[in-house]
Amino acid sequence: MKILIGNTLLLAILFLSACSPKLSPFSQRLVDQNGWSEDELQQIQFYLSDDIVLKRDFTRGSSEIVSGEIKMVNGREVEQVRIAKGTPGVLLFQPKSNRMAVSFESGKDSRYLMFGPNPKRGKNYVLLASDWKNRQGKVKYDGKTYYTSSDSALSTLMVDLKKSGRTSVKSRSAKGRKIK
Repeated sequence: MKILIGNTLLLAILFLSACSPKLSPFSQRLVDQNGWSEDELQQIQFYLSDDIVLKRDFTRGSSEIVSGEIKMVNGREVEQVRIAKGTPGVLLFQPKSNRMAVSFESGKDSRYLMFGPNPKRGKNYVLLASDWKNRQGKVKYDGKTYYTSSDSALSTLMVDLKKSGRTSVKSRSAKGRKIK
């Protein structure tokens, strides 16, 4: 009986892992190879490779809580937004050809982060900040300025290549041609 339960459990795990997407980094090379338009990029489901944590000082009366929480940090009130690894996101718009505004929250289109190709990371699309100073990045989110740690700089857009990389091949064989 134990063997039957063990085999059933093993089969269930294998089945579930076969159904889960195999994620690969989204890169400028993929964009160039496929020549995707902005409309086509909006049809791709993106995922986040690593957690992103955004923080900003909270001043009473000048903030709303954005899917986060308010915490006390060193005696200061801090608003925090956490976007977990694996969170699905969609492209909202491209301000220019190699920049993507990706939203990981439904509801408000002002809740997005910018991603772009990083030459040091194989031209993979990584989180962009307007400024990196003292291991902190400055980003706009929901119209407000937040700060994120350098760990978030490694956050990469991921895609399921199995779905987006399907190739259709039409084939025929030439029979040859003879002189009449």
